[in-house]
Amino acid sequence: MEDVLRERLAAAGQHHVLRYWDELESAQREVFMKQVSGLDFTTLRQDFECVTALPDGQGPSCSPGDLEPPLNNFLGSVSTSDPECVQTWRQRGLLQVAAGAVGVLLLAGGQGTRLGVPYPKGMCKVGLPSGKSLYQLQAEQILQLQRLTDKVHSTTCQVPWYIMTSHHTNEPTREFFAQHNYFGLQRDNVLLFEQSMLPALTFDGKLILKDKGELAMAPDGNGGLYKALDTSGMLQDMEKRGVRNVHVYCVDNVLVRVADPVFIGFCITMAADCGAKVVEKVLPNESVGVVCRVGGLNRVVEYSELSPEDTARRDPDGRLTFRAGNICNHLFHIDFLKRVVTEHLSKLPYHVAKKKVPHVDDAGKQVKPKQPNAVKLEKFVFDVFPFAERFAVLEVIRRDEFAPLKNADGAATDTPSTARRLLLSLHQRWLENAGAILRPVCSNSSDTELADPLIQCEVSPLVSYAGEGLSELVNGRELVSPFVLEPSDGAPK
Repeated sequence: MEDVLRERLAAAGQHHVLRYWDELESAQREVFMKQVSGLDFTTLRQDFECVTALPDGQGPSCSPGDLEPPLNNFLGSVSTSDPECVQTWRQRGLLQVAAGAVGVLLLAGGQGTRLGVPYPKGMCKVGLPSGKSLYQLQAEQILQLQRLTDKVHSTTCQVPWYIMTSHHTNEPTREFFAQHNYFGLQRDNVLLFEQSMLPALTFDGKLILKDKGELAMAPDGNGGLYKALDTSGMLQDMEKRGVRNVHVYCVDNVLVRVADPVFIGFCITMAADCGAKVVEKVLPNESVGVVCRVGGLNRVVEYSELSPEDTARRDPDGRLTFRAGNICNHLFHIDFLKRVVTEHLSKLPYHVAKKKVPHVDDAGKQVKPKQPNAVKLEKFVFDVFPFAERFAVLEVIRRDEFAPLKNADGAATDTPSTARRLLLSLHQRWLENAGAILRPVCSNSSDTELADPLIQCEVSPLVSYAGEGLSELVNGRELVSPFVLEPSDGAPK
């Protein structure tokens, strides 16, 4: 077996990975041989050469005139649509929830490295008065949505929560949910599954040793979802449960509305097999991809792929032409997911991410590089958009639904502090609109742009899913900041 492996590695130009073989113990050799033997060296090399042949490994740039904005007849907006229309979307979405036809799929394979924490992002807290983690906030939204639906439709509905983890986040996430009793959700409705791992490669395509008997591996990107759905059996589980519409989102959006009935109802109204929720991009140089059409096909074009002309192009009303900012918030019909798995998996492209990957050098010493030294091949969840026959786009209000958590405090944007401020500000608007009398707390910063809101009143998802039902609880009531409105404060359980 060892000789066969050596021959395969030599033929692939990867014989260096066994340079420390003689130093490994028997058990280490067995584990290492299993890891290396599972790789398809030919396919790996082809994928590497294909993607690195493109500019920056990202894909071809788009020339002026190649792009079109989303089709108007498949484009909706929460802010500009008639309120009765939005309410109709919501009612249709709630009907789907009541029928047990809605599932939620969370992309949670990322570690909290950039946040400076040694655990999965979903376990992170952003300093809310309640001290809740992202996982808890999202779990409680699902509970409240089920309760709202049961109240309206006299049902006992369940929304299954599929959580895609990675090799690094799977066990900590399982343990976290078990420790917190699944935050009140039924245990058999919280289903974890793992995405695949791919080896990190040097800039000339060589495998990298994380340790003397271990390759450096990384998750295959959020686009690894589709393969994982099939191999894990989760797609089959969805069919068995009668799930028809699957809400897919990333764990690090603190303002995400899980299984948003408005979004679900909008996509159903459009008879869409695939939908994207977007926020308006207002600055040309904002580093966000945009949902648009290229050659008549829907896709996400990264900001680095846009030409200067398209980046700055504006409509007659002054808004950016390509303003549909992608926030990784999608709805897929189950039939579309089945087509992707059975017909399109091999067509999904790889993208390159340049990373700083710790490794063992030629002298056997551990090295933590200060500059990127490796590439990781990734697939993106939105790469399936071109396969959609009916693709719908719903624009939502950024300050209500998008607060990304990417960086540790001290960075300019997307930090726990910025996310916390956005959530507290949203809840303040909810409470004031419901007639609450809010008393402020002194600011904890002399810099007004960095300070938390003077009003720090948090609304538990178990009290209100999206600001509804608060008037009967707080109208005319004085709330002194900081304050957390929980079910025990008079809200129905």
